[in-house]
Amino acid sequence: MSQSVHSKENGIVRRLYDWVIHWGDTPYGTPALAGISFAESSVFPVPPDPLLICLCLGEKARPLRLAAVCTFASVGGGIFGYIIGAWFWTMTSNFFFAFVPGFTSEGFLEVGTLYNSWGFLAVFLAGLTPIPYKVFTISAGVFGINFPLFVLASFLGRSLRFFILAGLIVVFGPSIKDFIDRYFNLLVWLFSALLVLGFLSIAFI
Repeated sequence: MSQSVHSKENGIVRRLYDWVIHWGDTPYGTPALAGISFAESSVFPVPPDPLLICLCLGEKARPLRLAAVCTFASVGGGIFGYIIGAWFWTMTSNFFFAFVPGFTSEGFLEVGTLYNSWGFLAVFLAGLTPIPYKVFTISAGVFGINFPLFVLASFLGRSLRFFILAGLIVVFGPSIKDFIDRYFNLLVWLFSALLVLGFLSIAFI
């Protein structure tokens, strides 16, 4: 039974992924990128990265502008997620746990533990890495993370991710697409690990 439910969820996410990608072939790609970036920070299961890649490849003169659109919309969505967590979580928690991929009560408590241990760095890494950013935005509101620090960490993490993505396309062009598809998340994890090691080395000097 659980396997069939999991397969059904994967099918829904795949259809949503195809829907996200199709905007790259329309005149509304940039507004769609902004809307998806905003929604992915709180409820939408598909990240904006695939559409960002498609648009950057199709609009070679504007990749950095598209990365900026993606960043500001995503951080705006993160602020919306923070508001949900801070003021509306008791009314909406059942919906998120039941219908939004990535939300589980166990994972939510683990995020709370990460906030207690890492705070700013936890939000930053959630914005940079493939970790579901929406879980961190909403839980930041629930656990009362300092709002200005949350916004700053979100902006740094999201902008670094999206501008690295756009920058690779600017430098290497369409030939980099297959490499990004295969290895981008791995590279981001490695880069994040180096950042954490850098923070830890500074802390213990």
